[in-house]
Amino acid sequence: MNLLIDSHEDIAWNILNLKRDYTQSAYDIRQAEKNTPIPAFNGSTLLGWTQYQDANAFIIFGTLFCEPRRLDNGKYPVLNYETPSEAHQCYRKNLDAYHQLTDENPEKFRLILNQSDLTQHLTAWNAHINAPRDTPPPVGIVILMEGAEGITEPAQVEDWYHWGVRIIGPAWAGNAYCGGTREPGPLTKTGYALLENMADLGFILDISHMDHQSARQALDFYPGQVIASHSNAEALIKNIPFNRHLKDKTIQELIERDGVMGIVPLNSFLDWDWRSHGGRQSLSLDNVIAQIDYVCQIAGDTRHVGIGTDFDGGYGVESVPPEIDTIADLQKIAPKLAEKGYNDEDINLIFNGNWLRILKSNLPA
Repeated sequence: MNLLIDSHEDIAWNILNLKRDYTQSAYDIRQAEKNTPIPAFNGSTLLGWTQYQDANAFIIFGTLFCEPRRLDNGKYPVLNYETPSEAHQCYRKNLDAYHQLTDENPEKFRLILNQSDLTQHLTAWNAHINAPRDTPPPVGIVILMEGAEGITEPAQVEDWYHWGVRIIGPAWAGNAYCGGTREPGPLTKTGYALLENMADLGFILDISHMDHQSARQALDFYPGQVIASHSNAEALIKNIPFNRHLKDKTIQELIERDGVMGIVPLNSFLDWDWRSHGGRQSLSLDNVIAQIDYVCQIAGDTRHVGIGTDFDGGYGVESVPPEIDTIADLQKIAPKLAEKGYNDEDINLIFNGNWLRILKSNLPA
């Protein structure tokens, strides 16, 4: 099996809002939540430590995420905000959750902050693949800030860098920095200042959730590494009514900047009207393969696409193709790619090599 890097998971959000314990298996978590309201509004979990091991998921990009109260309506009282100060404190809670998770469970999770961490982690996992141990290595976590509202002013990115954040996506919805999902608009003057400060420190910029206009402006302006951690090709999603995914022009510009985009296996990001088209059974992993292949055809190679599941990010097993029960089932993508003509090197790049290239080139020494 290929090692897997998943470039977007809302782990801290689930720990804080739903009290999910990702040191347990996904099935234990599901059983604990069986008679609660959680599956109805967030879906049944796709993640758990046992399933990470079954997936060979050796690195995930763990997000910091809070929702503006104007959109949240108090649904998740632990992680929402109204003022910049509240946003800052909310995002700090996410960060603290990762530190607590890794401090209390070092045998299961560890933070990846620099090249030394990455090298040690990769060495341990390669050794495990070659000679499996009774106790597998931990899952590595690279911290990604989804929505920059936790940064009260552009200069404050330096604090977040010292606190361990390595990737910043300026938008989720629209904000003071730029337009975002469902709330379009350009980069603002403050947004450009944010990008300047990010570039000075070597942050990776994530354009997922940025508006089409602000994303292209960022690609033109930002001198550092740019990615789309969890975005699909808009051209393949029929009838999608808002600005969530990437247009072909944006994908081409991302490729020209040697960026990588993580494909999301969420049904509504594969077919917006999937429920009226037959429900979950109307889709399959072939739809995910089509998204991956679309990016490869635009690029002319396999260097610019990976997997960014957004698992447990407001949805669960009920909203993914039927071949997927947990993250472990992402390994089923490999033989599907092989059937389409992708060789072992191509598949390895898609599963981990492209994201690994980004980390090796951009994490600090």
